[in-house]
Amino acid sequence: MASGYRPASSRRVRIAALAAVVLLCGSLWFLSQHPGNGASLAAADRSVAQAPMELAASDIATVKRRTLVRKLPLSGTLKPLVQSEIRSRVSGEVLEVSVREGQSVRAGEVLVRIDTRSQQALVASQRAALDKARADLSIASLNYENSQRLLEKQFIAQNVLDTSKSVYDAAAAGVKLAEAQLRLAEIGLQDAEVRAPFDAVVSRRIAEPGEQISSDALLLELVDLRHMELQAAAPAAEIPVLKPGQIARIRVDGYGERVFEARLERINPNAEQGSRLILLYLSIDNSDAALRGGMFAQGSLLIEQAQAALAIPATAVLNDAGLDYVMVIENGVVQRRAVHIGMHAANDNLVEVLDGLTEGEQVLAVDLASLEPGTAVQLTSALPPD
Repeated sequence: MASGYRPASSRRVRIAALAAVVLLCGSLWFLSQHPGNGASLAAADRSVAQAPMELAASDIATVKRRTLVRKLPLSGTLKPLVQSEIRSRVSGEVLEVSVREGQSVRAGEVLVRIDTRSQQALVASQRAALDKARADLSIASLNYENSQRLLEKQFIAQNVLDTSKSVYDAAAAGVKLAEAQLRLAEIGLQDAEVRAPFDAVVSRRIAEPGEQISSDALLLELVDLRHMELQAAAPAAEIPVLKPGQIARIRVDGYGERVFEARLERINPNAEQGSRLILLYLSIDNSDAALRGGMFAQGSLLIEQAQAALAIPATAVLNDAGLDYVMVIENGVVQRRAVHIGMHAANDNLVEVLDGLTEGEQVLAVDLASLEPGTAVQLTSALPPD
């Protein structure tokens, strides 16, 4: 067995060596017959390496001038700007409540009547007190005048005149006090008829006829729907660009696509604890009474606007160590260029370029990580996107 194994192995080795020699000779003969093939293959490799990278039209943006706006999203609940609690200024029995919830009232209209019998008696009592005070003043005045004449004739001492003068002064003060008390009683009599302080709508009726009420009892609640207010929260970081007078456009649940205009009136000086948000107060003209308190509204406040600003997509702006830059296409080659960015616009996700680019230049609109500065590129379509 051992003597038979070795010759077979030797034969396989000789066959493999012969095949290698034949292959080598064939290769040398081919190269001798085609001497330019090596250079052609190298040139083809260089051509492939130097071919521009093709970009889709959506990969490129042209620097253009546009009108840019920045808006602050808002949402909140509406409430009437003017609301009033109507309270009784006198005590007594409620005789009549002439209005109900949802009813419109005019300024000066009688809403509630309270029993005035006790108030009428008080007015009569104060009138009588005034009459008495005036009578006392008349007597004191005569006594004072008599004392003056007697003193001139030296029939009385000076202290008697002084006493008479004091009585007169007290009587005069008593008349003024009685007049004031009568006016208060008469006002109380008028207050027994509760009137609307302004044009309004009744939002709540509390008092009912027959009830015995005390002074300062709550009778009705009124709202003025002509002017509504929206309270909305904004991040504290936006405060530097917020100013009274800025206009918002809002939509309200139930009114579909109808847009209401709101005006920023006030800005709360303090941030809300926890959320660090600032409350904004916007007024809305509601002359047609379409809106109601408690409705939910949402929209946006125009806070910045730039006319004819150089703009590029926000996705074109890259950042390296806090510095903004873009990839500009110059003569078919991508180059990195630093830029100074301004407003981030709400429309079309654009940003304003303050410095670093000129109108008409082209930039990469997306972050293509494989593209290094110096890479040649070409557009597959003739026209870049707007």
